[in-house]
Amino acid sequence: MGKTTGFMEYERTERPAAGAAVRTESFGEFHGELSEAQRRIQGARCMNCGVPFCQSEYGCPLHNLIPEWNDEVFSGNWSHALDRLLKTNNFPEFTGRVCPALCESACVCGLYAGGAVTVKDNELAVIEYAYEHGLIRPDVPQVRTGKKVAVVGSGPAGLAVADQLNHRGHSVTVLERDDRLGGLLMYGIPNMKLDKAVIDRRVRRMETEGVSFVTGVDASGIAERLLREYDAVALCCGARAARDVPLENRDAGGVYQALDYLTEATRSLLDGKKCGCSAKGKHVVVVGNGDTATDCVATAIRQGALSVTQLVRKPASQDGPALWPYRRRSAAPDYGQQEAIAAFGHDPRMYDTVAKKLVAGKSGSLAALEVTSAGKTKKLPCQMLLIAAGFSGAEDAPAEAFGLKLDERGRLGGADGRTANEKVFTAGDMRRGASLVAVAIAEGRRCAKVIDEYLEGYTNL
Repeated sequence: MGKTTGFMEYERTERPAAGAAVRTESFGEFHGELSEAQRRIQGARCMNCGVPFCQSEYGCPLHNLIPEWNDEVFSGNWSHALDRLLKTNNFPEFTGRVCPALCESACVCGLYAGGAVTVKDNELAVIEYAYEHGLIRPDVPQVRTGKKVAVVGSGPAGLAVADQLNHRGHSVTVLERDDRLGGLLMYGIPNMKLDKAVIDRRVRRMETEGVSFVTGVDASGIAERLLREYDAVALCCGARAARDVPLENRDAGGVYQALDYLTEATRSLLDGKKCGCSAKGKHVVVVGNGDTATDCVATAIRQGALSVTQLVRKPASQDGPALWPYRRRSAAPDYGQQEAIAAFGHDPRMYDTVAKKLVAGKSGSLAALEVTSAGKTKKLPCQMLLIAAGFSGAEDAPAEAFGLKLDERGRLGGADGRTANEKVFTAGDMRRGASLVAVAIAEGRRCAKVIDEYLEGYTNL
């Protein structure tokens, strides 16, 4: 594969106050050798500023317009910044809180300008300023098309589909089988990362704009009715089929899938009731190394766990450069690990370690976990085991109810979200597999565009 060398320069001009001189800063740095993929990324340019950034085809799935680069906020034009932000991101209050901001770890400004652009914080600042200062106002469609769309699932993908199609003038009903709206935003992400009042605030606005919401309804039981009464159906049911971990004595009590545990913990908190799977007074072991595993670590600490150990199958990674869309390789502790260090005095992660066998105590309850670490077997105290090994795809029931089949990876629909039933579309994790909130929103926007074209013969979304 061929390699090139190059020198990148760009100028940043700050807009001055009236009567002040314009200040321009120049940056430059020798690149060294670049791979073919890196050359493609370098070839992309953002906002004509000359900086390879995440607005290329390799960039943020929302193709974010990044209002701070337009100097809107710097000049005090918050409403303009808001308009630009909402053109590509329906829910920046969500992504501004929970997105891992891979764009920042891959931002070349981190290499050439002293630090990455703080896209995530900037977006959150824009949307929260807008709410605080009354810039967020109901946008009720003036004309209705007479077409009805049912959206199954109220996670970020489903909400994005509903928001887009409602603003287009279609009548949208969102059905959620849980008792609260938000999908994984509500029950899969702990309160300390995403306060549920933020979700309720957005839902209230969507209701004011004309979207109907129904909770406690499993659409799998009313599929024929939905197909009969609605002009189109969007399935946004997520990828909730959890992966398990092969263990001896797997049927021992005290073992929970991460999503079940986080759901129960959040529900008990919101309902003001005692959690049925609390980590209080227990030695807890978490299997996994993703965001969900980190959330389990932090939740267990808050519930009063005696200790928390996190098993990571792979060896510890070394800090290294990021090539979008991959996350920067880093062994730095996330918030959950930082809290464990503060609470217990050490990083909870055990690298190159695999869980092997559950050990029951005299009472029959879980007492310990045998693991293999660096080729050696050891026993860890464990009264609660949380499995955060990811997801294998969508659940079968919703697809089967509509006469559809998941593929071998547990996904439904083609690249554009169409399915074998012309009235049924799909988006989000259900279509592409478990991913980020930002990706789910982008999926929802894309699906809404396809549905609108199906209903109207064209689309302006």
